Amino acid sequence: MASLSGISSRTPLALFFFFCCCCCFAATASAQLSSSFYNASCPNALPIIQSAVKAAVAKERRMGASLLRLHFHDCFVQGCDGSVLLDDTSSFTGEKTAGPNNNSLRGFDVVDAIKSKLESACNQVVSCADILAVAARDSVVALGGPSWTVQLGRRDSTTASFSSANSDIPRPDFNLTDLISAFSNKGLATTDMVALSGAHTVGQARCTTFRARIYNDTDIDSSLAASLRSSCPRRLDPHRIRHLLLQEPVEQQGAPALGPAVARRRLHRLASELLRRELGQVLR
Repeated sequence: MASLSGISSRTPLALFFFFCCCCCFAATASAQLSSSFYNASCPNALPIIQSAVKAAVAKERRMGASLLRLHFHDCFVQGCDGSVLLDDTSSFTGEKTAGPNNNSLRGFDVVDAIKSKLESACNQVVSCADILAVAARDSVVALGGPSWTVQLGRRDSTTASFSSANSDIPRPDFNLTDLISAFSNKGLATTDMVALSGAHTVGQARCTTFRARIYNDTDIDSSLAASLRSSCPRRLDPHRIRHLLLQEPVEQQGAPALGPAVARRRLHRLASELLRRELGQVLR
């Protein structure tokens, strides 16, 4: 995972959240956002969210990046309205299973836990859309990045758009022209696109999203490509697994003796586990 430590207060990540707040105005034109929106109705809302995010990131640092990404994927479809959190219903298909999100977006369990705590403190007051916005900010802070004031008062959507999630969220194989166009469709300039892309300086990416670039493209820093290839193999090498299956079990000194059949079963089980890890490296 890339680190956010040492980031200046002018980091592009701060602009990312400025963009998300702006998107919210389009989705909730009649609402007036304010940093003090919950001061009277739920005064402990922000501390509750911050505490939960800090605990989640302390448990798994990658979760900070996941919550940041979850907020972006919410904002790029219908504005920052929490629609990304909705499950499928009889009247619409949610955004969770759309191409950019399916088996990819993470952090739903953290958001659910935060929502549960907020409901106990102040029932039906804090919107899920605001939880996403604040959790994203608190995630960046927990990872050592800057802080900023989050405008609050977003309203939650009662519907989602599977089709918009598929068509609007920028794909990892977009070239510069595609990216400029996708952000322009949201009223954002090229400078905004470059700034918002800074969010990719933290977190993890699956090999499948960049394997072709590090092995096939030439317009990439050679040292960066070499570094990424070390953890993202071009393909699975069966020889890395086969040699284990051909070895006889070795008895460790002081260990209880195992019959040949039991030892071989254990060896095959370990080899299978290694195979799954190897496949995970290739297919992730």
